[in-house]
Amino acid sequence: QVQLVESGGGLVQTGGSLRLSCAASGRTFSNYAMGWFRLAPGKEREFVAKISGGGGSVYYADSVKGRFTISRDNVKNTVYLQMNSLKPEDTAVYYCAANLQYYGWRDAASSDYWGQGTQDTVSS
Repeated sequence: QVQLVESGGGLVQTGGSLRLSCAASGRTFSNYAMGWFRLAPGKEREFVAKISGGGGSVYYADSVKGRFTISRDNVKNTVYLQMNSLKPEDTAVYYCAANLQYYGWRDAASSDYWGQGTQDTVSS
C-alpha cells in the first residue's frame, strides 16, 4: 500500500501561483511514477502532469504546459506541482496519484494509488 496526502491548495487570483505537495508513505517511493490529475465541476477527471520514478522524465497536458512544473524529492518522498499563471479554468480538486508504470500512464482509472485531493480555486 502507498498512502498519499496532498497539501498546498487554496484560493488565488488569476495570474497567481500555488505549489501543491504530495507526501507518500508505504512502499518504495522511487519505484513509482507520480502524477497529478484534476477534477473540475461538471467535467471528467483530467490528466495534468506526471514524472517518472527517478525524476528524469516528465510529461504535461497541453492545457498546463509552460505554466505548471512537476518535480519530486525521493529523499523526502514528496512530489510537487508548481502552478504559475493560474487561470479560472484551473479551478479544480487536484489529486496526486502513484503508478508503477510511467509510459502510457495518463488514465486516471488505471492509477495504482490516489490521494484525497486538495481544492484549488482561481478567482477572476
